[in-house]
Amino acid sequence: MNEEIKVFITNRETTCSECGEDLGFHPWITLYRDKGALCLTCADLDHLLFLRSGDAALTRRAKAKSKLYAVVLKWSRARKRYERQGLLVEEEAIEQAETECLADAALREARRLREAERREKLDKVYIKEYTANLRRLFPGMPSGVEVKIAEHACLKYSGRVGRSEMAKQFDTDALTLSVIAHIRHVKTNYDSLLMHGYDRWNARDEVRDKIDDILEKWRGQR
Repeated sequence: MNEEIKVFITNRETTCSECGEDLGFHPWITLYRDKGALCLTCADLDHLLFLRSGDAALTRRAKAKSKLYAVVLKWSRARKRYERQGLLVEEEAIEQAETECLADAALREARRLREAERREKLDKVYIKEYTANLRRLFPGMPSGVEVKIAEHACLKYSGRVGRSEMAKQFDTDALTLSVIAHIRHVKTNYDSLLMHGYDRWNARDEVRDKIDDILEKWRGQR
């Protein structure tokens, strides 16, 4: 069985070893072999949502339904050890797990609170502009996809590509990276390859042609 992917909430200021982005204090990072600390974007985990520990049944079901997941850990100074905070899992997996648990009124309330918290994190004006720029660059993108990409890219916890300085200026490369990330995780078997132990660069090579083909269509070049 492959070792679980771990994401750490650190207690210090950190810089991503791959992209060089200053992640600030208490960022969410993963440690990748000899690469050092990677932000969630560089680790290809930024499309996942945080499911906080507390409900064993919901966590178990979401974990089972998510093609890719990561365990979130935070250092406890009092106990001198890393403690589990929850999981990063696919949004669809959370929704499916919640649907199975909807007979419980407490879980319905938990879902309402989670969605309210998520909406609070979204900067509506920024997302509207981000969405418009995605549509400008990719006129062939299916309707509504640009909104979903923008919302995922712009969530305000560490690691989201939409919160980088380039993306805030609506840089073409940064916007394109958020589209590529969406295609990689939603339109290919990339997550399954990672879960089965593929090195992320080998997994990217496996899905590169499909991503390029979809990008070309969404740019209106085919």
